[in-house]
Amino acid sequence: MKRGFGSDNHSGFSPEVLQALADANTDHALAYGDDEYTARLEELFRETFGQQARVYLVFNGTGANVLGIDAMCRSHEAVVCAETAHINVDECGAPQRVVGCRLLTVDTPDGKLTPELVKTRLHGFGFEHHSQPKAISISQPTELGTLYTLDEIRALANLAHSHNMYLHVDGARLANAAVALGCSFKQMTTDCGVDALSFGGTKNGLLMGESCVLLNTVLDIDMKYRRKQMTQLASKMRFMAAQMICYLESGMWRRNAEHSNRMAQLLRSEVERVDGVKIMYPVQVNSLFAQLPTDVWHRLQERYFFYDWDEAADVVRWMCSFDTTEDNIHSFVQALKEELCRK
Repeated sequence: MKRGFGSDNHSGFSPEVLQALADANTDHALAYGDDEYTARLEELFRETFGQQARVYLVFNGTGANVLGIDAMCRSHEAVVCAETAHINVDECGAPQRVVGCRLLTVDTPDGKLTPELVKTRLHGFGFEHHSQPKAISISQPTELGTLYTLDEIRALANLAHSHNMYLHVDGARLANAAVALGCSFKQMTTDCGVDALSFGGTKNGLLMGESCVLLNTVLDIDMKYRRKQMTQLASKMRFMAAQMICYLESGMWRRNAEHSNRMAQLLRSEVERVDGVKIMYPVQVNSLFAQLPTDVWHRLQERYFFYDWDEAADVVRWMCSFDTTEDNIHSFVQALKEELCRK
C-alpha cells in the first residue's frame, strides 16, 4: 500500500517498540498483569499523572473509552459529548451496548464543548423519567484536530463537579496535544480536574494496546472485574506493558508526536498556497481538514489513500504520522496541484 494520509493508524510501529518487545520476550512471566513489566508501568503512570493514578491496560481505544465510562456511569445515567465525538460516531454504539448509558450529544462548530453548550443538556436531575447526566466526555485533541486549552478543560471539570458529575478525556492522541500545548500529561489532566481518561499510543508509534487511566480514586471500584467482563484483559500483558514503558521512558511519545505535528504544519503551509483548496479548521496537531471540488478529491484518492470527512460538503481529512516524510508531503501536494489543474 502506498503511503497515504488516511490515518495515523496506518503506519507501522517504531523500531524502539520492536526492541522493547524482544527484550521482554525472555524466560517466563506471570500472566494477566501479575508481572514485573506491568508493575513497573503502574509505577510509571503514577509518576506521570500523580500518585493517585490507576492504569488498566486494554486492547484498543474503544475498550479504554468504554471501561472509563463504565467506571463513571450506570445504565440509567448519561454522558454529554460533542456530536463529532469518537464515542458517538466511531465506536458502533459500544458505550450504549456495554454500559447501557445514554449519550447526550451537542452540536459544536469546532468539535469542542464549552460550559455553555454542556449546560443545554444538564436538566432532568432527579426526574425518574430522564437519563441522569453523570459525565462529560471530551476528546483532546478533538476529532476535528482542535485543542482545548488548560483553562477550557478546567472550566469543564469545574462544571461537571458542581453537578456531581465526572470529566472524561478521550486521549487517543494525547501526546500530540501535549506537544502542541507545551505541557505535561499531568498538567493537562490531573491538574485540571480530569477524573478519567483514555491514554493512547497506537496512533503514535505503538504496535497495539491502549490504557484506561483513573485519576479519581472514587472510580476505582472493582475495575479488574469490569475489565475482564469486557474481554479486555490480556493474558500476556507484559508485552503490552513493555511497549508502553518504552513509549514513556524513552521519550518516544514526544519525538513521534512532534514529528507528526510538524509534518501537518508543513502540509498546511504548502496547501495554503494552492488555489481551490480551503482549510476548514485550525491545524493544531497532526490532522488537516480541507474542502476541495468533488472530482478533484475523488481522483486524488486514486493516487493517495485518505478519508472523506463530510462528503456532502466536500471536506476531506488528511492525517500525518510519525513516519510521514517531507518528501511524502511534497509529492502529495504536487499530485493535488495536478488534479486541480485537470478540473
